[in-house]
Amino acid sequence: MLDEPHNLSFQSVQNTTPKTLSVDQIAQYNSRGFVQPFDIFSVAEIADIRSYVDQLMHDMGPQGAYGINCYQARLRGLYDIATDPRILDHVADLIGPNVLCWASAILSKKPHDPKVVPWHQDATFWSLAPARTVTVWLAIDDADESNSAMRFLPGTHDQGAMRVRQTQGMAVFHKETANADALGKPFTNSLNAGEISMHADMLVHGSLANTSNRRRCGLTLRYCPPDVQITDETWARGVEAILCRGEAGNWQTHPRPNHDDITKTSSPHVLGNN
Repeated sequence: MLDEPHNLSFQSVQNTTPKTLSVDQIAQYNSRGFVQPFDIFSVAEIADIRSYVDQLMHDMGPQGAYGINCYQARLRGLYDIATDPRILDHVADLIGPNVLCWASAILSKKPHDPKVVPWHQDATFWSLAPARTVTVWLAIDDADESNSAMRFLPGTHDQGAMRVRQTQGMAVFHKETANADALGKPFTNSLNAGEISMHADMLVHGSLANTSNRRRCGLTLRYCPPDVQITDETWARGVEAILCRGEAGNWQTHPRPNHDDITKTSSPHVLGNN
């Protein structure tokens, strides 16, 4: 554990010989805080994943209606998605050969869901230092402006922790980045089902209410290198990391689960919303 204050500064990726991304894509991640889209799963594969996710939400009942948090170390199917080498090849070009997945979340916005996800910076909610998590957002459904795709404020990832204020109106949590309107034009993270985006943990992002007749469901996967450390022992109780590639360093990791029945387990409840 670290006793020093959180380091929430952005560190540019220094990788001149990436294996999967292009040099230009790494430059975009460094300058804008995100890069997308990347086609990972075929139409047939994402249809199977969608059926799997739908079954998990059904089995969870009302608790699973909006989201299912942090089961990557408890359900075999989520573990297998998080460790898919096609995803990891992209992530490794940003964080290096040692890759941990420490959190995940299935996030589903139903048609006509009035709640917004207010502008926020993920890393300010976490007890991790330094801030080096890359979030993969996998589109389970097609996501676009009409059904409330996630939105980014480009270039806000390297400005440190921003001032927050109380959220107004119907929102999934009660704090938001203050004066976000002055931070530039939002970018809509439109993705076809089966595609991913990747964004830095200090990038300001959020999503609007889903006013459409279409669901918008995605899976977030949080990846970091092992030099990132947990800074709060209480918060650490909600973290169940899996080693996806390479070495784990000082992290405690969990093996591949032996079942896929969400009714026979529970979540450590590290929450994340997008």
